[in-house]
Amino acid sequence: MHLLNFKEFSGKDLEALVDLAIEVKSNPNKYLRTFEGKSAALIFQKTSTRTRVSFEVAMTQLGGHALYIDWRTTNFALADISDELQYLSRNVDCIMARMLYDTDVQKMMKASRVPVINGCDDMYHPSQILADLITVKEKRGKLKGAKLVYIGVHNNVTNSLIEGCTKTGMKITTVSPIFNEAARDEQILSEAKQSGLWESTLDVKAAVKDADFVYTDTWIDMEFFTDPKFETEKEKRIKLMMPYQINAELLKGSDAYVMHDMPIHRGYEISADAIESPKSVIYEQAENRLYSAKAIFLKLINP
Repeated sequence: MHLLNFKEFSGKDLEALVDLAIEVKSNPNKYLRTFEGKSAALIFQKTSTRTRVSFEVAMTQLGGHALYIDWRTTNFALADISDELQYLSRNVDCIMARMLYDTDVQKMMKASRVPVINGCDDMYHPSQILADLITVKEKRGKLKGAKLVYIGVHNNVTNSLIEGCTKTGMKITTVSPIFNEAARDEQILSEAKQSGLWESTLDVKAAVKDADFVYTDTWIDMEFFTDPKFETEKEKRIKLMMPYQINAELLKGSDAYVMHDMPIHRGYEISADAIESPKSVIYEQAENRLYSAKAIFLKLINP
């Protein structure tokens, strides 16, 4: 079994994964020797803080070995992905890949002898959304009925949020003045519409009025944020998106928890006062990436 997105998961499956993560978080000593003698390869084509730390520490704390592989310092940058994966998968028990393109993650899954985890690509970010669902359940006690509002560019995180929320009975409203067409997944959007749990609007103040959680993400993909060639598009996005910034004014009168998947660009998609608000759960949400990674390893390597 691989983890590309949540399409192969029922709502019951997904909530069971959330509960497993919370159980592992509560009883870490119980799982210390689970993967003794096992190894996981962690491939990074995209840079990372949370994905690398969470999966590497998760494998270590579960008793196994995590092998960090920088795309640029290996023959992945030179050879056919399928050839390299056929070799790599003969040496390890699981592979996590953080890639630029979903098509390349799918090639890896077809070539691999062992489970492959999508650690983020241009279409999906399942390990992040599992951490988000853990955070919601910890704060609210249950997922079903929770109201989450996502404000920002419709991207890979948005796809997985819509999928994760609607499958577990949460209501999600997206406020996305910009739709990243490279991330469009009509199957996810169609199924979400049919569920009656997803809606889209540009009325940001009305959207947050009765929200339990307000969530944002970067307006500019991390690989483009400091790229001079992307400067014109960056300025255009900032001008268009600034009225949708999460800040104290937008949240006035709201009791919603504030979420962000990080890295944060302070003063852009979110203000310092919102980040440091008593209702911010951003760093707890980020910490839960560790338990998300542990639950995914346990599900795929030792089902």
